[in-house]
Amino acid sequence: MASEPTKEQVTVGGAKIDYLKGGSGDPLLVLHGAGGNLGWLDYNRALAERYTVYAPSHPGYDASERPEWLETIPDMACFYLWFLQEMGLEKVRLMGVSMGGWIAAEMAIMCPQALERLVLVDAAGIKPTEGEIVDIFLISPEQVNELLFHDKDQAPEWEQLLGRGQSPEERLVAEMNRETAVRLCWKPYMHDPRLAGLLGRVNVPSLVVWGREDAIVPVRCGEQYHEALPNSTLKVMEGCGHWPHVEKRDEFIQTVMEFLA
Repeated sequence: MASEPTKEQVTVGGAKIDYLKGGSGDPLLVLHGAGGNLGWLDYNRALAERYTVYAPSHPGYDASERPEWLETIPDMACFYLWFLQEMGLEKVRLMGVSMGGWIAAEMAIMCPQALERLVLVDAAGIKPTEGEIVDIFLISPEQVNELLFHDKDQAPEWEQLLGRGQSPEERLVAEMNRETAVRLCWKPYMHDPRLAGLLGRVNVPSLVVWGREDAIVPVRCGEQYHEALPNSTLKVMEGCGHWPHVEKRDEFIQTVMEFLA
């Protein structure tokens, strides 16, 4: 396994952003979901054996500052294109999980030429034609956690992520992260009505990964992303929920590594 990452900081548009950096090779930017940055997990370590992985905490999350103008997911996408510019990164591989996948998709429609490859993992951003995206803001964080996995017993890192209690400091950060997610995703809830129509301009090789039993963002959304992205492959993981990078770790790592190479 690659060595543990360094914790670094960069200023983008006057806002200080914390990020983890590890590995070596071509750049790979990994964008986290609505809950916050989960830290350096096994899939990060595996990817860092071949790539230089950048895993930032979004503006308004954890200790990262949010510029006053940043109010929407498209704003966040603009911010991360600026982030790439400040970091001097070109033709990056980009992966986003859940809300991070939505950000990645918005980046792709704005500036496809900045990307080498695109990976969307159970991404929000498209309103499903069948079913609906669960409103995670109307239920408790504990209820959201229960929906993340189809079978938590097959997730090696479940205990470290969700099996222990939070400290008062961790709870405060989680509440602040949730407030930021509400600001970004509330209206319209968890989707951009124009996104599916604009994905047709993204000719970057794209991989759409989804858990068949995702109880938060239905697999129909993955099918719609695949239908909208002209150069995409859809990989549906059976017996898997919203976090395939955690629940089906080994299958996920193999699938993503083969695609990124």
